[in-house]
Amino acid sequence: MANPTRHHHYLRVNGSRLHCVTQGHGPAILLIPGWPQTWYTWRHVMEHLARAGYTAVAVDPPGTGESDAPTGGFDTGNIAAQLVDAMSQLGHQRYPVIGHDIGMWVGYAMGADFPQRVHSLLLTEAVIPGLAPAPEIFVSPQENIFLWHFMFNQLSGLPEALIAGRERLYLSYMFDKWSWRRERVAAEVYIDAYSVPGKLEAGFNYYRAIPETIRQNQQRAATPLSMPVLAIGAEHATRDAPAQTMKKVAPDLRSAMVSDCGHFITEECPDEFCALIAAFLQEKGYAAR
Repeated sequence: MANPTRHHHYLRVNGSRLHCVTQGHGPAILLIPGWPQTWYTWRHVMEHLARAGYTAVAVDPPGTGESDAPTGGFDTGNIAAQLVDAMSQLGHQRYPVIGHDIGMWVGYAMGADFPQRVHSLLLTEAVIPGLAPAPEIFVSPQENIFLWHFMFNQLSGLPEALIAGRERLYLSYMFDKWSWRRERVAAEVYIDAYSVPGKLEAGFNYYRAIPETIRQNQQRAATPLSMPVLAIGAEHATRDAPAQTMKKVAPDLRSAMVSDCGHFITEECPDEFCALIAAFLQEKGYAAR
């Protein structure tokens, strides 16, 4: 994993340690991972952005990877505020935000709550609680592969009790079922990260905060986003769902879908994903160094 062109930073945000990794020189771009991954899912994207003349900033959100796990505050509004603080500490005041999975939830909160800080939003492979309809219970087994964990992960205490010591079994199911090009996903890195005491619970706490996130998003939705948005889906995962969840709140919306790709788009199809990023940033005037 070591790469001499990457720099690890350990910041103090809200009294807790927040870990992020930077690569490259030039205008900054914030990269937010989802569950159950860490900053490491962005490694290929970081290489692309650095070569293109940007500074890629990949973060371990609170409770993830090498960042401390707080006792509460996993709603997207609180997480968004902490990431804005982190970027300020790194010297970045305005930047595009790219969010995957739960990182898409947080990215939307950043754009809505801190429009002066977010140049543009590039959101992929999720729907956003409070903007999209709640998942149905009576769906086909194939659909349920992508839905069942929303309810299970919100349960209090039970997921930890059932999964502790069996993290590999539980998380491997996600990586096996949600990916299309499984061999490209660094599942062992993430399984090790979420096997550290406290990290599994922190990951579930993002789901347990969904009711508060929904409340916030219903208020945010009253004000359309002021920045351009690119919503990207994967053919064998969310497809056009990211675009559908953003269309009512993003007047300046573009959408795209990556073929032959599963949920873990940053690792499964990084070249195609980065081509979409580069074209969008060029169109929206975010020039590299």
